[in-house]
Amino acid sequence: MSWFYPVGRGIGRLLLWSLTRWEITGKDNVPRDGALLVVANHVNLVDPPLLAASIDRKAMIMAKQELFHYPVVSYFLRNLGAFSIRRGQLDRQAIRQSLQILSDGMALIVFPEGMRSRSGQLRPAFHGAARLACLSGAQILPVGIIGTGKLKGPTWLVRRPRITVNIGRPFTLSPGSKLTKTELAAHTTSIMRHIAEMLPPEYHGVYKT
Repeated sequence: MSWFYPVGRGIGRLLLWSLTRWEITGKDNVPRDGALLVVANHVNLVDPPLLAASIDRKAMIMAKQELFHYPVVSYFLRNLGAFSIRRGQLDRQAIRQSLQILSDGMALIVFPEGMRSRSGQLRPAFHGAARLACLSGAQILPVGIIGTGKLKGPTWLVRRPRITVNIGRPFTLSPGSKLTKTELAAHTTSIMRHIAEMLPPEYHGVYKT
């Protein structure tokens, strides 16, 4: 990973600059060091590498287990800093690995919705990101991704769609290891509303205020 990650990120940036009109706002909001939980909306498979290319820090990525079933895909994902999580259940191994990453002062990318939104609007999120934030005390960096839903069909390469990555100001949640479902739900809503602030109103979905 020592050489693969920067090379892969460099190639990703080159492709984004060449094939899309890629814009990043709020880059100064990214803390230079320390534990960082990066949370964002999820619309397209390109979102994880897009985030890794947009943030000037090495970041690990939590990705669904199904992506690791294919040897070639699994090889590239693991060398780009991704690890698997079983969706829809409490994956203790993934939680331990995530907490270790944050304990080591690294950045971790998580998509709280757990799956792509076909409509582009925010879906009800799982509590995993809030649990990690409270257990680790890490800063949370909210990010809104706009435009990756246009990366489909045979003509998008010609159109060079505009992709915008809006990076918000980091914030924290109250640390704690014993949280009720009500507290986790409230923290999850807080995270998702911070993400919603980085998106146009029509993307807010169930987190519209």
